Amino acid sequence: MISPGENRRPADWNTLVSGLKHRWLLPLRAFEWLWEWVAYALSCWSFLEVLEYLGRLSVLLGVIFYFSESGARIKQRHYQAWQVINTAQGKGGSGGRIEALQELNADKVPLVGVNASGAFLQGIRLERADLLRADLSAADLRGSSFRSADLTYADLHDANFRGSDLENSVLSNADLASADLVGSNLANARLDGADLSSADLRSANLKGIQWKQISAIKDANIAAVKNAPDGFRQWALSHGAVETAGAD
Repeated sequence: MISPGENRRPADWNTLVSGLKHRWLLPLRAFEWLWEWVAYALSCWSFLEVLEYLGRLSVLLGVIFYFSESGARIKQRHYQAWQVINTAQGKGGSGGRIEALQELNADKVPLVGVNASGAFLQGIRLERADLLRADLSAADLRGSSFRSADLTYADLHDANFRGSDLENSVLSNADLASADLVGSNLANARLDGADLSSADLRSANLKGIQWKQISAIKDANIAAVKNAPDGFRQWALSHGAVETAGAD
């Protein structure tokens, strides 16, 4: 950084030489003295100081433009994420949808009506996602997290939620027919109006679930469910649920 008055005028050569104790240092001192004069001359050149100020100004303008265009960059990023999701619609595999969905959700973009039917989304994390009327039917969602997500009216039939975390999720009126929920965490989930026909709930954690208005549970396997609320097991069995340990 150039500072006015920072470089003092170098001492004259005779004064410099008189202070040397060893003559073999003379070439080295001469070389240094030469560059002291160059630095001194440049420090007196106002043009260089102006260039430094212009450099600082360009950095400041760059920062201002960066933040002023942040909204446009975010919109572009969201547009690209939706392109990935829509292009892969109806196809198997991930197709980049895991990253795209997680990115949109992280930016609090509603995922209402998103279609990822049959997709490989194992391990996806969509905590607190707005997935109202989403279609995740037959999707591979093993080991995923939908904590506190809103899956109201979502199509989840034949989806594989094995070992997934659905704690505090809203599954009101969701279609969970034939869904694999083995070992999943459904603690405090809302299941009013949900269709659990033929769903596999073995070893699922049912602590605190809202179950009294489940619309259908016929042929659902509730073997070894954990923390089932009082009355749930008897009600489920009376409405066609089964307890078949080790079922395929």
